[in-house]
Amino acid sequence: MADPQKTRNVNILIVDDHAVIRAGLRLLLETDPRFGICGDVGNCPDAVEAAEQLQPDIILLDIDLDGENALTCVPTLLKSAPAARVLVLTGTGDSNVHAQALKVGAMGLVLKEKAAEVLLKAIEKVHQGEVWFDRTIMGSVLSEMSRGGRQASANPEEARIASLTDREREVINLIGEGLKNKQIAERLFISNTTVRHHLTSIFDKLGVTDRLELVIYAYRHNLAKPPR
Repeated sequence: MADPQKTRNVNILIVDDHAVIRAGLRLLLETDPRFGICGDVGNCPDAVEAAEQLQPDIILLDIDLDGENALTCVPTLLKSAPAARVLVLTGTGDSNVHAQALKVGAMGLVLKEKAAEVLLKAIEKVHQGEVWFDRTIMGSVLSEMSRGGRQASANPEEARIASLTDREREVINLIGEGLKNKQIAERLFISNTTVRHHLTSIFDKLGVTDRLELVIYAYRHNLAKPPR
């Protein structure tokens, strides 16, 4: 008989210092046939070891691990499992914490007060390469980051930005509004394939590797306006 875990598309590593919470998350996530739990651990060192051994698709990371700020281990987690995407769970709405999560490489953040359906949706979207942050908080975070970016000289980036075509600038602006590829294609009356080609070109020209980096770059260099 086939192992049901092997039929699941998304392998998740749960990192939380409370065994009861880990068990609850496991039960919740495994109700969705797309998601499988490849491991669960309670601290950063064990998380890094598990990430290296298991190579999960998603690392679901509680931000507070027995008083330790788990965001400090995100870069090491991503180095140990380069294909993984980190989704942070937190009970705080502090925009400084959310900004730190962005800066260290998390692809998303879910507040613990949100409904279970929100977490499931966030995992789905982050696995697809999209960014998942509360829109209101992300707007203030990225506005602050963009103001900080404008304080530095933009001269080294002028040539990169100047190489963008008008259409590529349109695509960047729409991504900054939070639109997905299909929505961009419909707005610009082009195909999904063409949108992907534009994104490949944009990533290459600007030296970014994913949508999150592109969004941050766009806000910093006034290629898109942060959500309000």
